[in-house]
Amino acid sequence: MMKMKSISASKASLVFFLCQMISALDVPLDSKLLEELSQPPTITQQSPKDYIVDPRENIVIQCEAKGKPPPSFSWTRNGTHFDIDKDAQVTMKPNSGTLVVNIMNGVKAEAYEGVYQCTARNERGAAISNNIVIRPSRSPLWTKEKLEPNHVREGDSLVLNCRPPVGLPPPIIFWMDNAFQRLPQSERVSQGLNGDLYFSNVQPEDTREDYICYARFNHTQTIQQKQPISVKVFSMDSLNDTIAANLSDTDIYGAKPVTERPPVLLTPTGSTSNKVELRGNVLLLECIAAGLPTPVIRWIKEGGELPANRTFFENFKKTLKIVDVSEADTGNYKCIARNALGSTHHVISVTVKAAPYWITAPRNLVLSPGEDGTLICRANGNPKPSISWLTNGVPIAIAPEDPSRKVDGDTIIFSAVQERSSAVYQCNASNEYGYLLANAFVNVLAEPPRILTPTNKLYQVIADSPALIDCAYFGSPKPEIEWFKGVKGSILRGNEYVFHDNGTLEIPVAQKDSTGTYTCVARNKLGKTQNEVQLEVKDPTVIIKQPEYKVIQRSAQASFECVIKHDPTLMPTVIWLKDNNELPDDERFLVGKDNLTIMNVTDKDDGTYTCIVNTTLDSVSASAVLTVVARPNPPLDLELTGQLERSIELSWVPGEENNSPITNFVIEYEDGLHEPGVWHYQTEVPGSQTTVQLKLSPYVNYSFRVIAVNEIGRSQPSEPSEQYLTKSANPDENPSNVQGIGSEPDNLVITWESLKGFQSNGPGLQYKVSWRQKDVDDEWTSVVVANVSKYIVSGTPTFVPYEIKVQALNDLGYAPEPSEVIGHSGEDLPMVAPGNVQVHVINSTLAKVHWDPVPLKSVRGHLQGYKVYYWKVQSLSRRSKRHVEKKILTFRGNKTFGMLPGLEPYSSYKLNVRVVNGKGEGPASPDKVFKTPEGVPSSPSFLKITNPTLDSLTLEWGSPTHPNGVLTSYILKFQPINNTHELGPLVEIIIPANESSLILKNLNYSTRYKFYFNAQTSVGSGSQITEEAVTIMDEAMASRQVDIATQGWFIGLMCAVALLILILLIVCFIRRNKGGKYPVKEKEDAHADPEIQPMKEDDGTFGEYRLFSFVSSAPF
Repeated sequence: MMKMKSISASKASLVFFLCQMISALDVPLDSKLLEELSQPPTITQQSPKDYIVDPRENIVIQCEAKGKPPPSFSWTRNGTHFDIDKDAQVTMKPNSGTLVVNIMNGVKAEAYEGVYQCTARNERGAAISNNIVIRPSRSPLWTKEKLEPNHVREGDSLVLNCRPPVGLPPPIIFWMDNAFQRLPQSERVSQGLNGDLYFSNVQPEDTREDYICYARFNHTQTIQQKQPISVKVFSMDSLNDTIAANLSDTDIYGAKPVTERPPVLLTPTGSTSNKVELRGNVLLLECIAAGLPTPVIRWIKEGGELPANRTFFENFKKTLKIVDVSEADTGNYKCIARNALGSTHHVISVTVKAAPYWITAPRNLVLSPGEDGTLICRANGNPKPSISWLTNGVPIAIAPEDPSRKVDGDTIIFSAVQERSSAVYQCNASNEYGYLLANAFVNVLAEPPRILTPTNKLYQVIADSPALIDCAYFGSPKPEIEWFKGVKGSILRGNEYVFHDNGTLEIPVAQKDSTGTYTCVARNKLGKTQNEVQLEVKDPTVIIKQPEYKVIQRSAQASFECVIKHDPTLMPTVIWLKDNNELPDDERFLVGKDNLTIMNVTDKDDGTYTCIVNTTLDSVSASAVLTVVARPNPPLDLELTGQLERSIELSWVPGEENNSPITNFVIEYEDGLHEPGVWHYQTEVPGSQTTVQLKLSPYVNYSFRVIAVNEIGRSQPSEPSEQYLTKSANPDENPSNVQGIGSEPDNLVITWESLKGFQSNGPGLQYKVSWRQKDVDDEWTSVVVANVSKYIVSGTPTFVPYEIKVQALNDLGYAPEPSEVIGHSGEDLPMVAPGNVQVHVINSTLAKVHWDPVPLKSVRGHLQGYKVYYWKVQSLSRRSKRHVEKKILTFRGNKTFGMLPGLEPYSSYKLNVRVVNGKGEGPASPDKVFKTPEGVPSSPSFLKITNPTLDSLTLEWGSPTHPNGVLTSYILKFQPINNTHELGPLVEIIIPANESSLILKNLNYSTRYKFYFNAQTSVGSGSQITEEAVTIMDEAMASRQVDIATQGWFIGLMCAVALLILILLIVCFIRRNKGGKYPVKEKEDAHADPEIQPMKEDDGTFGEYRLFSFVSSAPF
């Protein structure tokens, strides 16, 4: 029998042999086939190698196996056969190898401690389990001991030993008090890996009588408790009589005040130590130091770095933890304890050993008679493990010989096997730290080919994707596989197909024409079989409109589209995901046929949204990111630093950007002294800046707030900063916008813009107002005023210049000397009218006026310009009373001429000129009379055509509304119009001016005429008026025409004429006669009078126009 450590079974289940074989062929299993074929045993389930059991419960030792025929089970205990039938407390489960030991009848579990091994056997071989070591768990009580109180001087180190009883498995240690509350731990007080409680230095608060160590045994779910330990911390200042009674004189007089001490290691001791750990385990290294102040622990690896992603620090960095250690972690690890007084260190030399681990575990072999094969068993470890082989549980050296096998170290070579070569082989790899045991069978079978894929199985794939058509087969020897397309098709060959060892036919890129029937043929020396399957190639599913990236403001609506195209025979399902999870259960998410809509978007909706389209054959997806943006959150934690009289530094912490970067910060301030509750703009800084140096004014109680700005908008203001009151000082500036303007001829009104509260720089803000007459050797006159922005100086001369200045002052002094401004005392109305007024008439609608300027002294104010009043007195062509409109033209500045536009021709006008200052207008100049010459008249007021007869029309008209002179005559022009709107010859008639009607005779009957009519003065013709009229048809002639029209000869004549006219019309279209077409709407000729054309106002010649009206009874 092997040594206890040298035999085991793999923890992984060994698969049913045919599964392994068919898996090698890459074909599916067939249950009927499995029922027919023999198989060696395979261990499928077993208890762990080190099996600790609860002594209060029945012991169950598992061993399950499969095989054909079903295997039988036997056990060994401590290397000898375990006869179950002779032990009434032990039973084996039916159809199983699992043992159940009944200890409920007073039998102790310790009686069944030992090493157990299970064997599963049938006619094809025997498989064995690991060595299963059975041990009952133990949770012994603490031995009773008398614990003396610990009297410790403040600042000294202390170790409270736990020393728990040895249990199986080892207990978990923790420290608690009488109230079952865990004792607090820190860098100063902590529990070591051995369970002891370490104090780097004790403090008075460590005094207590209930330091209790607990040991928890998880297997039996019990907790054992040590006797409470008492700790009393003393110092010379607090030493009392009770403590003094327990100390010797030497102890008392030797006590010293608490002093700081450099670090000293409590554990491990010495300067070096060694540690061995196994590969794959967790490496725990510990350093706990005493000292005052409490030392800080740091870890390094000499000559290398601590492994990234596998290194952790626990117990306040006193424990170094490296998980999944490997040989590369071998080396020297140094812990360094340091405080303000010095440091100490300890080096732990770590060696990583390794229990055996697999490089290549042996795998089952299924061979046909005469075939070759190998079993390979390769493992590694530190030290290197030894390899040994067994067959059917017996060392191969003493097993029955088999000429087909040869052992070569870690390999067994099989040649020309026969059916009797079937067996189960065990490979054992072991070293001093453990072992591995693996079962692998060799099964020799002779079977004709069988195809396991169902007949006419339908395969469906997507176009342009691989098609895998199965031909799951079984046979021994391994059959050869051939594929055909169609019932009578030829064998498939070529690069367009891939033939897999498991019989599968692969079409790497299936097309629509790949659809059809495929035949698989399997043959070996024992027979042949075939099977047909069907392949259908479908159109792929495509997302033709994918969701797109969205940036949406909070509370808005977001919508993602997912429009698909798919094969009509496939039914797609559309699923939407958010961040690869299901959509939230929220009624705001609306899933439509082709879209996803999110109503009232919130910050939680931010993420990646994926549209997944699934059919039975394919799946496509498309994703888009939704970024929810909003105004930033207000800044936080405003802080004022660096306070000076005229500056301060403000800093803050930005709030959340809400997915839109902050572009800038706006800083506002409140003056709690002068304008509480009113916030003013101070400055702004870029969004990357969180501090700013602010300029301050004296005598202001400042409070600041910050507003963050991004592309979406401004945040809410931050909470105000603390207040900061600056010291008072003289004013820095004087009032602005100082002016001196008189409101009356004998005063001077001085005004200014008052300083704001924060500009006062101190209490008692006032203004010193000073003035003196300019260009006069005179002293300044001053007055000090407060709470006003105006001062009136009375008794001044009319409109004289003054020098003015206004200076700010407060209780601390004056502002800098102000600048002087020039003002004037009050104005009075001008005294003199312009003289030498002359008028030059340019044409019938335009005149130019000249005047001499008035003396500046007579203006008595600021000269603003001149006003020309002019009005029409009468029209020279008629006499009547009319409403007179007086017009005003204003000419700015010191102009002495101007143009008068818009005059009426043939009229008499009057005008006068006045000078204007800020007070008003001066006296008018004497009225000047001028007349405008004749112009062309306006169009006649009307034209009526009445009394149409066969050859005459009567015309009546009204005289022009504006004759603009003496009418000399009327001009009448007319011409006929035929049915094609062609105009006939134009006739002109001159009519005396005193006529108002005319009868036109000798006109053509039933003819339309157009008339053009206008009036005329000596200057020329005015605008014309047009009308149209038609002469009537004679009734007798009309009746004769009707009688003739009934005659046959006339009808034939008319047809001939019509034909002739048609020919003529064709000729006319080729060669047109001269003559204009009569337009349906003819444009009127605009007879513009060149004398009334507008003139350019290039130099103020045309003044500002105003209109006044009055009624005049003067005759025209």
